Amino acid sequence: MRFFSAAFVAALSASNLVSAGSWFDSGDVTVNDAKKVPGDSPLQFCDTDHSRDTVQIEKVDLLPNPPESGSKLVIHATGTVYEPIEQGAYVKLTVKYGLIRLISTTADLCEQVDNVDLKCPIEKGVLSITKDVDIPKEVPPGTYNVFADVYNSDDTPITCLEASVTFGSKKKSTEAVESGGEL
Repeated sequence: MRFFSAAFVAALSASNLVSAGSWFDSGDVTVNDAKKVPGDSPLQFCDTDHSRDTVQIEKVDLLPNPPESGSKLVIHATGTVYEPIEQGAYVKLTVKYGLIRLISTTADLCEQVDNVDLKCPIEKGVLSITKDVDIPKEVPPGTYNVFADVYNSDDTPITCLEASVTFGSKKKSTEAVESGGEL
């Protein structure tokens, strides 16, 4: 599966995964309010100390939320970069489908941010990103859990994000009932 960098530097990594290969559909989104990234998205901060993060994510919005397969997803993210993000920055990414690990890899963050028209080094300051993504029609139903731990080239933490999305449960049931079909 390919990655897509969408949303703000750190959210880039986790949101990248949004379109990386069908992570979102019109299903249920589980979010712990205490860890929730501000905005309208399923992103949450990991259970780690974020006091040393070089990026403060202020808001991530998805339109529509939840995203729908076969449609366009608009991702808008804002935040502040406190230290430059240099060549060599990376993301440790894990994607699970239920209990099955689909992806466990380390990817070059600077290669990914190129997808949202950014280049490393990313300088200090306020950053706002908007990106349109086409979500594929073929999204297998089930729960997807995405975990992205993002680091700068010197191993200082940029951020850590996670998301959990359940696909296909409500939409297919609703469509079957509306069309008079069996569940």
